[in-house]
Amino acid sequence: MADIIQMTQLSPTMEEGLLVEWLVKEGDSVEVGDLIVEIETDKATMEMESYFDGTILKILVQADESVPIGGALAIIGEPDENIDDLLQEIKNQSGASVEPSESDEKSDAAEQKSDAKQEPKTETSKAEDTEIEDAPQAKTKAPSAPKKSKRKAGERVLSSPLARKIAEKHDLDLENIDGSGPGGRIIQRDVEEALERGTSAPKSAPKAATAPTAEDQRIKLTPMRKAVAQNTTEAWKIPAFMLTRKIRMDQLVAFRAQINDALKNQEDAPRISINDLIIKAVALALQEVPEVNVAFQNDSILQYGTTRIGIAVALDGGLITPVIENAEHKGLREIAVEVRELADRARNKRLKAEEYSNASFSISNLGMFDIDHFTAVLNPPGAAILAVGKSAPELVPADNDRGFTQQTTMHVTLTCDHRAIDGALGAQWLQALARYLETPATMLL
Repeated sequence: MADIIQMTQLSPTMEEGLLVEWLVKEGDSVEVGDLIVEIETDKATMEMESYFDGTILKILVQADESVPIGGALAIIGEPDENIDDLLQEIKNQSGASVEPSESDEKSDAAEQKSDAKQEPKTETSKAEDTEIEDAPQAKTKAPSAPKKSKRKAGERVLSSPLARKIAEKHDLDLENIDGSGPGGRIIQRDVEEALERGTSAPKSAPKAATAPTAEDQRIKLTPMRKAVAQNTTEAWKIPAFMLTRKIRMDQLVAFRAQINDALKNQEDAPRISINDLIIKAVALALQEVPEVNVAFQNDSILQYGTTRIGIAVALDGGLITPVIENAEHKGLREIAVEVRELADRARNKRLKAEEYSNASFSISNLGMFDIDHFTAVLNPPGAAILAVGKSAPELVPADNDRGFTQQTTMHVTLTCDHRAIDGALGAQWLQALARYLETPATMLL
Protein backbone atom coordinates (compact mmCIF):
# COMPACT_ATOMS: atom_id res chain seq x y z
CA MET A 1 0.00 0.00 0.00
CA ALA A 2 1.33 3.43 -0.95
CA ASP A 3 2.37 5.91 1.77
CA ILE A 4 2.78 9.69 1.87
CA ILE A 5 6.24 11.06 2.65
CA GLN A 6 5.58 14.07 4.88
CA MET A 7 7.65 17.08 5.91
CA THR A 8 9.45 16.19 9.15
CA GLN A 9 10.32 18.65 11.93
CA LEU A 10 14.10 18.87 11.53
CA SER A 11 14.76 21.60 14.11
CA PRO A 12 13.10 22.47 17.44
CA THR A 13 11.71 25.80 16.18
CA MET A 14 10.86 24.72 12.63
CA GLU A 15 7.29 25.33 11.42
CA GLU A 16 7.83 24.80 7.71
CA GLY A 17 10.65 23.75 5.40
CA LEU A 18 11.87 25.03 2.03
CA LEU A 19 12.64 22.20 -0.40
CA VAL A 20 16.16 22.72 -1.73
CA GLU A 21 16.81 19.61 -3.82
CA TRP A 22 15.51 16.10 -4.31
CA LEU A 23 18.22 13.45 -3.90
CA VAL A 24 16.00 10.86 -5.64
CA LYS A 25 13.69 10.91 -8.64
CA GLU A 26 10.41 9.25 -9.54
CA GLY A 27 10.97 5.54 -10.13
CA ASP A 28 13.90 5.25 -7.70
CA SER A 29 13.81 2.52 -5.06
CA VAL A 30 14.65 3.60 -1.51
CA GLU A 31 14.96 1.95 1.87
CA VAL A 32 14.27 3.17 5.38
CA GLY A 33 17.09 5.55 6.36
CA ASP A 34 18.08 6.55 2.81
CA LEU A 35 18.56 10.30 2.33
CA ILE A 36 15.93 11.49 -0.13
CA VAL A 37 15.63 15.29 0.02
CA GLU A 38 17.43 18.43 1.23
CA ILE A 39 15.29 20.79 3.32
CA GLU A 40 16.15 24.33 4.43
CA THR A 41 14.78 24.92 7.93
CA ASP A 42 14.75 28.15 9.92
CA LYS A 43 18.38 27.50 10.93
CA ALA A 44 20.13 25.12 8.53
CA THR A 45 19.90 22.99 5.40
CA MET A 46 19.44 19.37 6.40
CA GLU A 47 18.98 16.05 4.61
CA MET A 48 15.74 14.22 5.35
CA GLU A 49 15.65 10.43 5.32
CA SER A 50 12.93 8.03 4.23
CA TYR A 51 10.78 6.29 6.82
CA PHE A 52 9.51 3.76 4.25
CA ASP A 53 10.80 1.08 1.89
CA GLY A 54 9.52 1.28 -1.66
CA THR A 55 9.58 3.13 -4.98
CA ILE A 56 9.14 6.89 -5.36
CA LEU A 57 5.87 6.98 -7.32
CA LYS A 58 5.13 10.71 -7.32
CA ILE A 59 7.04 13.82 -6.28
CA LEU A 60 4.52 16.43 -5.18
CA VAL A 61 6.74 19.41 -4.30
CA GLN A 62 9.49 20.99 -6.38
CA ALA A 63 12.58 23.00 -5.42
CA ASP A 64 12.01 26.44 -3.80
CA GLU A 65 8.56 25.48 -2.51
CA SER A 66 7.74 25.77 1.21
CA VAL A 67 5.82 23.00 2.98
CA PRO A 68 4.49 23.04 6.56
CA ILE A 69 5.37 20.25 8.98
CA GLY A 70 3.25 17.23 8.08
CA GLY A 71 2.68 18.45 4.52
CA ALA A 72 2.90 15.94 1.68
CA LEU A 73 6.23 15.80 -0.20
CA ALA A 74 5.96 12.61 -2.23
CA ILE A 75 4.21 9.25 -2.53
CA ILE A 76 6.05 5.97 -2.10
CA GLY A 77 4.78 2.46 -2.74
CA GLU A 78 4.99 -0.56 -5.01
CA PRO A 79 5.96 -0.09 -8.69
CA ASP A 80 2.95 0.64 -10.96
CA GLU A 81 0.65 0.97 -7.93
CA ASN A 82 -2.45 3.09 -8.58
CA ILE A 83 -2.25 6.27 -6.46
CA ASP A 84 -5.20 8.25 -7.87
CA ASP A 85 -7.20 7.94 -4.64
CA LEU A 86 -4.20 9.06 -2.57
CA LEU A 87 -3.62 12.08 -4.82
CA GLN A 88 -7.26 13.07 -4.48
CA GLU A 89 -7.02 12.70 -0.69
CA ILE A 90 -3.99 15.01 -0.61
CA LYS A 91 -5.82 17.59 -2.76
CA ASN A 92 -8.87 17.45 -0.51
CA GLN A 93 -6.79 17.91 2.64
CA SER A 94 -4.54 20.73 1.45
CA GLY A 95 -6.53 22.42 -1.29
CA ALA A 96 -3.32 22.43 -3.30
CA SER A 97 -3.07 21.54 -6.97
CA VAL A 98 -0.64 18.69 -7.58
CA GLU A 99 1.66 18.89 -10.57
CA PRO A 100 0.35 16.89 -13.53
CA SER A 101 0.52 13.12 -13.31
CA GLU A 102 -0.88 10.71 -15.88
CA SER A 103 -4.30 11.08 -14.27
CA ASP A 104 -4.06 14.90 -14.45
CA GLU A 105 -3.30 14.73 -18.15
CA LYS A 106 -6.37 12.56 -18.67
CA SER A 107 -8.39 15.10 -16.70
CA ASP A 108 -7.14 17.92 -18.93
CA ALA A 109 -8.05 15.93 -22.03
CA ALA A 110 -11.55 15.44 -20.63
CA GLU A 111 -11.70 19.14 -19.78
CA GLN A 112 -10.88 20.06 -23.38
CA LYS A 113 -13.52 17.62 -24.68
CA SER A 114 -16.11 19.10 -22.31
CA ASP A 115 -15.27 22.61 -23.45
CA ALA A 116 -15.66 21.56 -27.08
CA LYS A 117 -19.22 20.40 -26.37
CA GLN A 118 -20.17 23.62 -24.57
CA GLU A 119 -18.77 26.05 -27.13
CA PRO A 120 -18.22 25.38 -30.84
CA LYS A 121 -14.61 26.16 -31.65
CA THR A 122 -12.48 26.07 -34.76
CA GLU A 123 -10.96 22.63 -35.19
CA THR A 124 -7.44 22.35 -33.86
CA SER A 125 -4.95 19.55 -34.13
CA LYS A 126 -3.63 17.71 -31.08
CA ALA A 127 -0.39 19.67 -31.30
CA GLU A 128 -2.35 22.94 -31.14
CA ASP A 129 -3.79 21.90 -27.74
CA THR A 130 -0.39 22.54 -26.20
CA GLU A 131 0.53 25.58 -28.33
CA ILE A 132 -2.50 27.89 -28.15
CA GLU A 133 -2.36 30.70 -30.71
CA ASP A 134 -3.89 34.10 -29.98
CA ALA A 135 -7.61 33.93 -30.67
CA PRO A 136 -8.65 36.36 -33.47
CA GLN A 137 -11.18 37.99 -31.15
CA ALA A 138 -8.40 38.94 -28.75
CA LYS A 139 -6.74 40.96 -31.49
CA THR A 140 -9.78 42.70 -32.92
CA LYS A 141 -12.24 43.02 -30.06
CA ALA A 142 -11.83 46.02 -27.81
CA PRO A 143 -11.16 44.86 -24.26
CA SER A 144 -13.89 45.42 -21.71
CA ALA A 145 -13.32 46.94 -18.29
CA PRO A 146 -11.20 44.68 -16.03
CA LYS A 147 -13.27 42.16 -14.13
CA LYS A 148 -12.55 41.91 -10.42
CA SER A 149 -12.08 38.36 -9.16
CA LYS A 150 -14.47 37.06 -6.50
CA ARG A 151 -11.55 35.32 -4.78
CA LYS A 152 -10.80 36.55 -1.26
CA ALA A 153 -7.49 38.31 -0.62
CA GLY A 154 -4.73 35.82 0.09
CA GLU A 155 -6.84 32.82 -1.00
CA ARG A 156 -4.82 30.20 -2.87
CA VAL A 157 -5.34 30.03 -6.65
CA LEU A 158 -6.34 26.53 -7.82
CA SER A 159 -5.78 25.78 -11.49
CA SER A 160 -5.34 22.91 -13.90
CA PRO A 161 -1.89 22.28 -15.45
CA LEU A 162 -3.18 23.17 -18.94
CA ALA A 163 -4.75 26.41 -17.68
CA ARG A 164 -1.45 27.40 -16.05
CA LYS A 165 0.43 26.66 -19.26
CA ILE A 166 -1.88 28.84 -21.39
CA ALA A 167 -1.78 31.67 -18.83
CA GLU A 168 2.00 31.56 -18.72
CA LYS A 169 2.25 31.67 -22.53
CA HIS A 170 0.09 34.81 -22.66
CA ASP A 171 1.58 36.35 -19.50
CA LEU A 172 -1.78 36.39 -17.70
CA ASP A 173 -2.21 36.67 -13.95
CA LEU A 174 -4.46 33.88 -12.66
CA GLU A 175 -5.25 36.00 -9.59
CA ASN A 176 -7.68 38.01 -11.76
CA ILE A 177 -9.57 35.00 -13.16
CA ASP A 178 -12.49 33.20 -11.52
CA GLY A 179 -12.50 29.42 -11.93
CA SER A 180 -15.52 27.43 -13.12
CA GLY A 181 -14.02 24.01 -12.38
CA PRO A 182 -14.56 21.86 -9.26
CA GLY A 183 -13.94 23.82 -6.08
CA GLY A 184 -13.37 27.04 -8.05
CA ARG A 185 -10.45 25.55 -9.98
CA ILE A 186 -9.39 27.58 -13.02
CA ILE A 187 -9.61 25.48 -16.18
CA GLN A 188 -8.75 25.99 -19.87
CA ARG A 189 -12.11 27.55 -20.75
CA ASP A 190 -11.73 30.22 -18.02
CA VAL A 191 -8.34 31.32 -19.37
CA GLU A 192 -9.51 31.41 -22.98
CA GLU A 193 -12.57 33.46 -22.05
CA ALA A 194 -10.31 35.90 -20.19
CA LEU A 195 -8.19 36.19 -23.34
CA GLU A 196 -11.27 36.99 -25.43
CA ARG A 197 -12.56 39.58 -22.95
CA GLY A 198 -9.15 41.05 -22.26
CA THR A 199 -10.05 41.07 -18.57
CA SER A 200 -6.91 39.45 -17.12
CA ALA A 201 -4.14 41.96 -16.70
CA PRO A 202 -0.60 40.96 -17.67
CA LYS A 203 1.66 39.98 -14.83
CA SER A 204 3.90 42.93 -15.59
CA ALA A 205 2.21 45.79 -17.43
CA PRO A 206 4.51 47.85 -19.70
CA LYS A 207 5.47 51.26 -18.39
CA ALA A 208 5.69 54.52 -20.28
CA ALA A 209 9.19 55.39 -21.44
CA THR A 210 10.84 57.36 -18.66
CA ALA A 211 14.26 57.73 -17.17
CA PRO A 212 15.66 54.31 -16.17
CA THR A 213 14.53 53.33 -12.67
CA ALA A 214 14.78 50.13 -10.67
CA GLU A 215 11.46 48.34 -10.16
CA ASP A 216 10.15 47.38 -6.73
CA GLN A 217 10.72 43.76 -5.81
CA ARG A 218 8.77 41.54 -3.45
CA ILE A 219 11.28 39.17 -1.87
CA LYS A 220 9.88 35.93 -0.50
CA LEU A 221 10.90 35.24 3.10
CA THR A 222 13.14 32.23 3.61
CA PRO A 223 12.41 29.94 6.58
CA MET A 224 15.42 31.49 8.35
CA ARG A 225 14.22 35.06 7.76
CA LYS A 226 10.75 34.12 9.03
CA ALA A 227 12.28 32.62 12.17
CA VAL A 228 14.42 35.71 12.77
CA ALA A 229 11.34 37.92 12.39
CA GLN A 230 9.28 35.80 14.77
CA ASN A 231 12.00 35.33 17.39
CA THR A 232 13.07 38.98 17.51
CA THR A 233 9.44 40.11 17.72
CA GLU A 234 8.93 37.87 20.74
CA ALA A 235 12.25 38.95 22.27
CA TRP A 236 11.35 42.64 21.84
CA LYS A 237 8.36 42.12 24.14
CA ILE A 238 10.70 41.15 27.00
CA PRO A 239 11.31 44.00 29.50
CA ALA A 240 15.00 44.66 28.90
CA PHE A 241 17.58 47.29 29.82
CA MET A 242 21.04 48.09 28.46
CA LEU A 243 24.36 48.89 30.14
CA THR A 244 27.28 50.30 28.15
CA ARG A 245 30.88 50.32 29.30
CA LYS A 246 34.21 51.39 27.79
CA ILE A 247 37.05 48.85 28.10
CA ARG A 248 40.77 49.55 27.69
CA MET A 249 42.19 47.13 25.11
CA ASP A 250 45.93 47.89 24.91
CA GLN A 251 47.02 44.95 27.08
CA LEU A 252 44.66 42.55 25.29
CA VAL A 253 45.96 43.60 21.85
CA ALA A 254 49.57 43.09 23.01
CA PHE A 255 48.62 39.77 24.67
CA ARG A 256 47.07 38.50 21.44
CA ALA A 257 50.15 39.51 19.43
CA GLN A 258 52.38 37.54 21.82
CA ILE A 259 50.21 34.43 21.56
CA ASN A 260 50.06 34.53 17.76
CA ASP A 261 53.83 35.10 17.59
CA ALA A 262 54.34 31.99 19.70
CA LEU A 263 52.00 29.94 17.48
CA LYS A 264 53.28 31.07 14.08
CA ASN A 265 55.83 28.23 13.76
CA GLN A 266 53.40 25.53 14.87
CA GLU A 267 51.83 23.52 12.08
CA ASP A 268 48.06 23.98 11.68
CA ALA A 269 47.96 26.38 14.63
CA PRO A 270 45.06 28.85 14.33
CA ARG A 271 45.48 32.58 14.72
CA ILE A 272 43.81 33.82 17.90
CA SER A 273 41.37 36.65 17.30
CA ILE A 274 40.13 39.37 19.62
CA ASN A 275 36.75 37.64 19.46
CA ASP A 276 38.27 34.37 20.75
CA LEU A 277 39.67 36.25 23.74
CA ILE A 278 36.30 37.93 24.35
CA ILE A 279 34.58 34.51 24.36
CA LYS A 280 37.02 33.22 26.96
CA ALA A 281 36.61 36.35 29.11
CA VAL A 282 32.80 36.18 28.88
CA ALA A 283 32.80 32.54 29.99
CA LEU A 284 35.05 33.30 32.98
CA ALA A 285 32.93 36.33 33.96
CA LEU A 286 29.81 34.15 33.82
CA GLN A 287 31.45 31.66 36.17
CA GLU A 288 32.39 34.50 38.50
CA VAL A 289 28.90 36.05 38.40
CA PRO A 290 26.69 33.00 37.67
CA GLU A 291 23.48 34.95 38.32
CA VAL A 292 23.85 36.37 34.78
CA ASN A 293 24.18 32.90 33.23
CA VAL A 294 20.44 32.32 33.55
CA ALA A 295 17.09 31.94 31.79
CA PHE A 296 13.72 33.26 32.98
CA GLN A 297 11.09 30.48 33.10
CA ASN A 298 7.80 32.09 34.20
CA ASP A 299 7.69 30.81 37.79
CA SER A 300 11.44 30.29 38.27
CA ILE A 301 14.90 31.30 37.07
CA LEU A 302 17.11 28.56 35.64
CA GLN A 303 20.77 29.10 36.55
CA TYR A 304 23.03 27.13 34.22
CA GLY A 305 25.85 25.10 35.74
CA THR A 306 28.13 25.66 32.74
CA THR A 307 28.30 28.16 29.88
CA ARG A 308 26.74 27.82 26.43
CA ILE A 309 27.86 30.94 24.57
CA GLY A 310 26.07 31.73 21.32
CA ILE A 311 28.19 33.56 18.73
CA ALA A 312 26.08 35.55 16.24
CA VAL A 313 27.03 34.71 12.63
CA ALA A 314 25.54 36.73 9.76
CA LEU A 315 24.26 34.69 6.82
CA ASP A 316 22.64 35.59 3.52
CA GLY A 317 19.05 36.28 4.51
CA GLY A 318 19.39 35.67 8.23
CA LEU A 319 21.35 35.18 11.41
CA ILE A 320 22.33 32.14 13.45
CA THR A 321 24.14 31.67 16.77
CA PRO A 322 26.41 28.60 16.91
CA VAL A 323 27.07 27.62 20.52
CA ILE A 324 30.47 27.19 22.23
CA GLU A 325 30.03 24.96 25.26
CA ASN A 326 32.20 25.05 28.40
CA ALA A 327 34.49 27.79 27.07
CA GLU A 328 35.65 28.47 30.64
CA HIS A 329 37.41 25.08 30.59
CA LYS A 330 38.88 25.36 27.07
CA GLY A 331 42.17 26.83 25.90
CA LEU A 332 42.29 29.70 23.42
CA ARG A 333 43.53 27.45 20.62
CA GLU A 334 40.60 25.06 21.10
CA ILE A 335 38.12 27.96 21.18
CA ALA A 336 39.61 29.45 17.99
CA VAL A 337 39.38 26.15 16.07
CA GLU A 338 35.83 25.45 17.26
CA VAL A 339 34.58 28.96 16.43
CA ARG A 340 35.89 28.75 12.86
CA GLU A 341 34.51 25.26 12.27
CA LEU A 342 31.06 26.22 13.58
CA ALA A 343 31.02 29.48 11.62
CA ASP A 344 31.96 27.68 8.38
CA ARG A 345 29.23 25.07 8.88
CA ALA A 346 26.76 27.83 9.77
CA ARG A 347 27.47 29.70 6.52
CA ASN A 348 26.97 26.45 4.60
CA LYS A 349 23.80 25.75 6.63
CA ARG A 350 25.15 22.45 7.91
CA LEU A 351 24.82 22.94 11.67
CA LYS A 352 23.10 20.29 13.76
CA ALA A 353 20.20 21.46 15.91
CA GLU A 354 22.11 21.00 19.18
CA GLU A 355 24.93 23.21 17.84
CA TYR A 356 22.79 26.35 17.69
CA SER A 357 20.13 25.79 20.36
CA ASN A 358 19.72 26.87 23.99
CA ALA A 359 22.53 29.42 24.35
CA SER A 360 22.77 30.57 27.97
CA PHE A 361 24.44 33.84 26.88
CA SER A 362 25.15 35.39 23.47
CA ILE A 363 27.75 37.66 21.87
CA SER A 364 27.18 39.85 18.81
CA ASN A 365 30.36 41.47 17.50
CA LEU A 366 30.10 44.14 14.79
CA GLY A 367 33.50 45.67 15.40
CA MET A 368 34.83 44.29 12.11
CA PHE A 369 32.18 46.40 10.34
CA ASP A 370 33.54 49.60 11.92
CA ILE A 371 30.57 49.93 14.32
CA ASP A 372 31.47 51.95 17.44
CA HIS A 373 28.70 50.61 19.68
CA PHE A 374 25.16 49.25 19.35
CA THR A 375 22.39 47.43 21.20
CA ALA A 376 21.66 43.76 20.55
CA VAL A 377 18.23 42.13 20.87
CA LEU A 378 17.99 39.34 23.44
CA ASN A 379 18.41 35.77 22.21
CA PRO A 380 16.11 33.63 24.43
CA PRO A 381 16.30 31.46 26.41
CA GLY A 382 19.44 33.30 27.61
CA ALA A 383 18.72 36.38 29.72
CA ALA A 384 21.64 38.48 28.46
CA ILE A 385 23.52 39.33 25.27
CA LEU A 386 26.71 41.35 24.78
CA ALA A 387 27.07 43.76 21.85
CA VAL A 388 30.72 44.41 20.95
CA GLY A 389 31.91 47.44 19.00
CA LYS A 390 35.25 48.15 17.33
CA SER A 391 38.54 48.76 19.10
CA ALA A 392 39.90 52.22 18.24
CA PRO A 393 42.60 54.63 19.46
CA GLU A 394 41.40 57.43 21.73
CA LEU A 395 43.05 60.38 23.46
CA VAL A 396 42.56 60.23 27.24
CA PRO A 397 44.01 62.31 30.09
CA ALA A 398 47.47 61.13 31.15
CA ASP A 399 47.84 59.52 34.60
CA ASN A 400 49.94 62.45 35.82
CA ASP A 401 47.24 64.91 34.71
CA ARG A 402 49.72 66.51 32.33
CA GLY A 403 48.37 66.42 28.82
CA PHE A 404 46.88 63.45 27.02
CA THR A 405 47.94 59.99 26.01
CA GLN A 406 46.63 57.59 23.33
CA GLN A 407 44.78 54.49 24.42
CA THR A 408 42.91 51.73 22.54
CA THR A 409 39.34 51.39 23.79
CA MET A 410 36.27 49.33 22.95
CA HIS A 411 32.61 49.88 23.86
CA VAL A 412 30.45 46.94 24.92
CA THR A 413 26.71 47.02 25.66
CA LEU A 414 25.01 44.40 27.79
CA THR A 415 21.28 43.83 27.16
CA CYS A 416 19.57 42.14 30.13
CA ASP A 417 16.20 40.52 30.68
CA HIS A 418 14.97 42.60 33.65
CA ARG A 419 12.77 39.74 34.84
CA ALA A 420 15.90 37.78 35.76
CA ILE A 421 18.73 40.33 36.02
CA ASP A 422 18.78 43.71 37.77
CA GLY A 423 20.94 46.71 36.90
CA ALA A 424 23.43 46.31 39.73
CA LEU A 425 23.96 42.64 38.83
CA GLY A 426 24.56 43.49 35.18
CA ALA A 427 27.07 46.19 36.19
CA GLN A 428 28.85 43.72 38.47
CA TRP A 429 29.20 41.27 35.59
CA LEU A 430 30.58 44.00 33.29
CA GLN A 431 33.19 44.82 35.94
CA ALA A 432 34.33 41.18 35.92
CA LEU A 433 34.46 41.14 32.13
CA ALA A 434 36.47 44.36 32.00
CA ARG A 435 38.97 42.99 34.52
CA TYR A 436 39.66 39.90 32.39
CA LEU A 437 39.99 41.93 29.17
CA GLU A 438 42.07 44.74 30.64
CA THR A 439 44.37 42.29 32.47
CA PRO A 440 44.31 39.31 30.09
CA ALA A 441 46.95 37.32 31.97
CA THR A 442 44.27 36.62 34.61
CA MET A 443 42.46 34.43 32.06
CA LEU A 444 45.34 31.94 32.36
CA LEU A 445 45.09 31.57 36.13
